[in-house]
Amino acid sequence: MNGLIALLGSGEYLPVMDPIDRVLLESVSADGHTPRVVCLPTAAGTEGEASVQRWMDMGLRHFRQLGAEVSALPIIDKTSADDPQYEAQLEAADLIYFSGGNPLYLFETMHGSRAWAAAQKAWDRGAAYAGCSAGAMILAALVPDVRTAGLRQVEAFNQLPAVSVIPHFDRMQLWRPMILTVLRGRLTGEQYALGIDENTALIGRLNQTWRVMGAGKVYLIDREGTQAHSAGEEFKLPDTTQERK
Repeated sequence: MNGLIALLGSGEYLPVMDPIDRVLLESVSADGHTPRVVCLPTAAGTEGEASVQRWMDMGLRHFRQLGAEVSALPIIDKTSADDPQYEAQLEAADLIYFSGGNPLYLFETMHGSRAWAAAQKAWDRGAAYAGCSAGAMILAALVPDVRTAGLRQVEAFNQLPAVSVIPHFDRMQLWRPMILTVLRGRLTGEQYALGIDENTALIGRLNQTWRVMGAGKVYLIDREGTQAHSAGEEFKLPDTTQERK
């Protein structure tokens, strides 16, 4: 992935995300052309037609208001993820946006699919990636299996140096001590996880500086403790790629 990456804790397609999405659009419109956005409701593929349509409609309205050329593709299962009719739009996209839902389902649907391969071509030439909740989680090394209440974890796309991404982090106040204890027990060496509050995004490029935007904070969690970064702060993600191999 050579373009900007946005990891969102929640808030996709809502006005609170306007400044964040403008940064993403500006990053892919340096030559003055209208950015081409593709919204994917894949993570909500098991929630029924009404939910999928709602996410698609929200994405279309949101990015049209921001002046982008936008389409929403009904890629909701393995069959549609392997449908060649969507490849050209994904390859030509300047920003590919995954809304929230079930992270394991999203990963299993996209993994090895024609849709993911086409999207990878767009990212390799500099298109931006935005993932909210489940869409952020699949870029880490592992995603939780919600069928086991997260006790089992599955290898994900491993695009980030973080072991896992935890969205909605500020909503976990009651359970946070227990969650952190379990999480730290799974980490080894210099491994770490990222916690992202709702209505908050971590934006950056691989191997470069990342910036916190939005209403909340981003947390870097390792075996020793938790570092909180507020909106406007910039920091680099520790690279533990070699350690994870």
